[in-house]
Amino acid sequence: MIKIIASDMDGTLLNNRMEVSENNAAAITAAQKAGIDFIVATGRGITEAKPLLDAHDLHTTFITLNGALVIDTDGKEVVKHPLDRDKLHQLVALLRQNDFYFEMITSEGPFSESKIRRIQNVADLLVTLNPDQPYKIAVALAAARLELMNINYIDNFDTILSDPNKEVFKIIAFDKRGQKAFTETRTAIDHLGGLVVTSSSDNNIEINDIQAQKGIALKQYAAVKHIPMTQVMALGDNLNDESMIREAGMGVAMANAVPHIKAIANRTTDFNTKDGVGKAIQWALNGEI
Repeated sequence: MIKIIASDMDGTLLNNRMEVSENNAAAITAAQKAGIDFIVATGRGITEAKPLLDAHDLHTTFITLNGALVIDTDGKEVVKHPLDRDKLHQLVALLRQNDFYFEMITSEGPFSESKIRRIQNVADLLVTLNPDQPYKIAVALAAARLELMNINYIDNFDTILSDPNKEVFKIIAFDKRGQKAFTETRTAIDHLGGLVVTSSSDNNIEINDIQAQKGIALKQYAAVKHIPMTQVMALGDNLNDESMIREAGMGVAMANAVPHIKAIANRTTDFNTKDGVGKAIQWALNGEI
């Protein structure tokens, strides 16, 4: 019997308009009423993730920033794995050297040095998800969505780097050329040690402390609740979901998942655009897994 369900957001719980569908929301509510603990496990920060659940009056625990910051239903931070300060300086120098657009995520939300480049990156993602959509419309949608999010714009990241009290939990870098653009950078980051590099879409890499992984956070959460991992289901679509797909007794890949995630999952559900999370929740409610 499944007692915990952990779901990724982008490409999983969210549809291609970056929203939680009514069917997925109804399935989450049904699971919670049945006593199943539903957890959102995302690469997003809490300020980007929570509003999308609040829109349906859903209250969950959040494993955010790939496991770097876990926040319970009362809004309390229960796990923290910030990036090492020295490594943070090295990462910024490396990303600037390669002219990547990147953002820093703190407990106060994401920080960006450029509103224009952020909108461009979200628009690029929307076009990737919706190939028939004109780029101008994607830009308009990206700008509108960012107005709803708590994005902090600063002139220079040195403001954060010079503040010893400011904890950075994740860096996310973007490039519309895809993963091939990050090959050399991934190697350089590996040489720094103590870090983990994952991805939530083809156009980004996400950099965390080695302990900040969804699977580690999910396993710790289940242990606190005295629930064996055999009674945990995890759903995801991309590489930053690998650790929790592996740790869960029932790892579920989305139909739109990258091949590697499908290969390691126990089962595959429907597409994120066709309420795949809601359908997998129904498996649990019906005792089909």
